[in-house]
Amino acid sequence: MKLLRITANGLPLFKEKLDICFYAQQRVSEDQKGTLYPLFSNVYLNPANGFIGINASGKTSVLKVILLSLGILNNDPINHIETRDILGSAEKAELNIFFYSELSKEICFLETIISSKRTKIEGVVYRILSERIWSKQADEVTTRKALLDFAGKDPVMIRSGQEDFLSDDVSIMIARNKRTGENIGVVNLLQFTNVNVLPFSDNIPEEVITYLDPTVERLQFDEKDQKTVIRLKFRGKEEIVMNDPIQLNNYLSSGTVKGIITFTLAQEVLQKGGYIVVDEIENHFNKEIVTTLMRFFMDTRLNKNGGVLIFSTHYPELLDEYDRNDSIFIIRNRNGITVENLSTILKRNDIKKSDAYQSGFLEGTTPMYEAYMRLKKSMAAALK
Repeated sequence: MKLLRITANGLPLFKEKLDICFYAQQRVSEDQKGTLYPLFSNVYLNPANGFIGINASGKTSVLKVILLSLGILNNDPINHIETRDILGSAEKAELNIFFYSELSKEICFLETIISSKRTKIEGVVYRILSERIWSKQADEVTTRKALLDFAGKDPVMIRSGQEDFLSDDVSIMIARNKRTGENIGVVNLLQFTNVNVLPFSDNIPEEVITYLDPTVERLQFDEKDQKTVIRLKFRGKEEIVMNDPIQLNNYLSSGTVKGIITFTLAQEVLQKGGYIVVDEIENHFNKEIVTTLMRFFMDTRLNKNGGVLIFSTHYPELLDEYDRNDSIFIIRNRNGITVENLSTILKRNDIKKSDAYQSGFLEGTTPMYEAYMRLKKSMAAALK
């Protein structure tokens, strides 16, 4: 399954309806097809989607909505999904998730209405009030404009009270997924934004380690007496033996540890398809490492199964890695979070995106001048 679009209403932190599109909306030229994943006909998936905004603009909140939607499609119980807190105390949150099934060649639309309830023991718990699924065959679509139009179609599945066996926080997607055998591979790296501890102890490609730190000759994990033994060898140095992955932080840079985590898991997503979601992708990385990761996903020779990288960043320079504008989203927070696709603001692809972002041309993408002047005066007074 591939995400096509997510819209959401009723989320407390958002100022207006959230609308995120993951397929190419701009015209696709022949030389751009090597950076996009073909779905069917003239519809292409953007394999690297960047969400950019200043501090406290709401970037993490947007990623949480995406991860919540992926969890619902995978019929995970909402009350077990890590990012469910983005629903807050919503009385009635509406999630509309459009996706494409590569197995059945169907375009589907899932409408899920969720409510919250505060309990003394469990705190806030969520339940699904109603749900409907629509579907149509991809060959029914004659224009890209009609891709997600389900007007006049009846739902193929409706949540009803007869499903006594179904937990009230599990989507009816469970019935569809059981029938089709589909699911989505999801790698959630939000927990590693500021924490660097290896969550695994094998299958780390040697090339990944060498790329991140060429002074490392070998990093090996062995099992002995049901315990993990870590062997780290730098070129020309004695081997270091450890028992706890946390100890690696004493010898490897934070960027190397985060890089091992990110690139190893990214390789799995590139192999199998699926999604990897990274918050503040530039944390502990230099620009070249980040752009390397982006380029891997935007290379159809490597990314043959439609793996998708979704990331947030503060780095406007990363925007210039894109030839297109429709896989970039501008996040702002002015009395509520808003998300806008860059293609709706910047019509031309040839304008340098980082300059437009940093200049304030896009509005709300640079810290306010008045706030800067107040901070400067305060610091000047404190330093007297």
